[in-house]
Amino acid sequence: MITVRKAEDRGSADHGWLVSRHSFSFADYYDPQQMGYSSLRVINEDRVVAGAGFPTHGHSDMEIITYVLEGALEHKDSLGNSSVIRPGEVQRMSAGIGVRHSEYNHSKTEPVHFLQIWIVPNVRGSAPGYEQKAFPAAERDNRLCLVAAADGRDGALRLQQDAALYVAQLHDAVALRHRPAAGRHVYMHVARGAVRVNGVVLSAGDGARIEAEAELAIEAAPQGELLLFELS
Repeated sequence: MITVRKAEDRGSADHGWLVSRHSFSFADYYDPQQMGYSSLRVINEDRVVAGAGFPTHGHSDMEIITYVLEGALEHKDSLGNSSVIRPGEVQRMSAGIGVRHSEYNHSKTEPVHFLQIWIVPNVRGSAPGYEQKAFPAAERDNRLCLVAAADGRDGALRLQQDAALYVAQLHDAVALRHRPAAGRHVYMHVARGAVRVNGVVLSAGDGARIEAEAELAIEAAPQGELLLFELS
């Protein structure tokens, strides 16, 4: 069964410097029917104008994944990390017992467009941690690329949760086959373009809860970029 939530049904916020769409309840947007999915708690699609950003603030007990679609995002945190995240790179910050960080548009002239994802960890009060890694286009084009997983397998970022995140950029009406492990909760978010999963078309910003589908046939329609979560 595939349950689609259309992009236009998401929560929204426009702060001038930031335009954000919320797949699940977040900040001033609250929907008791949209409080997350399994351990997946937040998918925010954010656009930040040149030179602006989120000043230093704190988090605890959350796995925070940042995925940049366009532009560059500058990150600093209380662990001493300072980096710039660009398309093709994925960052994971484990907030643990507490971490403070800031995120700013690295450019003074161009906007930045990115997804911020929160996954609830399976342990509380752990030491905070940080990873950032580039996943070349060859690993993402027309294939599902594992970018985060509980065991850090196959070079993925390591999550403190029984969850896995794949990304793919599909072109030229390519078709992929994927068999989720039995009993897993699957969630798909389309970042750009459009894709078809088991005959259901999803466009940019759409999300889909996928249950009891033994195999996923994923096709470009005619091209699209997607994130696929497998959750316990």
